[in-house]
Amino acid sequence: MTETHFWLQRLAKTGLRAIHIVGVCGASGGILLAVPKDTWLSYWILAMVTGLLLMLWEVVRDWRWLIQLKGVLTLIKVGLLLLFIPFASAKPALIIAIILLSVVVSHGPSGLRHYSIIHRRRIDSKKEIKG
Repeated sequence: MTETHFWLQRLAKTGLRAIHIVGVCGASGGILLAVPKDTWLSYWILAMVTGLLLMLWEVVRDWRWLIQLKGVLTLIKVGLLLLFIPFASAKPALIIAIILLSVVVSHGPSGLRHYSIIHRRRIDSKKEIKG
């Protein structure tokens, strides 16, 4: 990969992540402050669309993301979002759990984020495992 391609890709992903955070903040604020849904729904849609794009980006780049804790914990966050349906009254607690989990996924040590639940060790590159 050329340096120019690397930087373009890096800036695109950072921009997408920034837009995702705006969506998460808007939707979370609306839920936590119990404001009318129509006030924060556009933020919710923004967060969901950008979140799916970020997940897709990771899986296309390297499917092993799905077995590393950073991918597994992200899928757990999606599972917590799905709990909004049967446990609507628990949305504020679920949002807080998702935000706390996001901090671990984003800012935890690389040894934790890159830990493979299948291999029971840190996996940093495609060369370390076959497939």
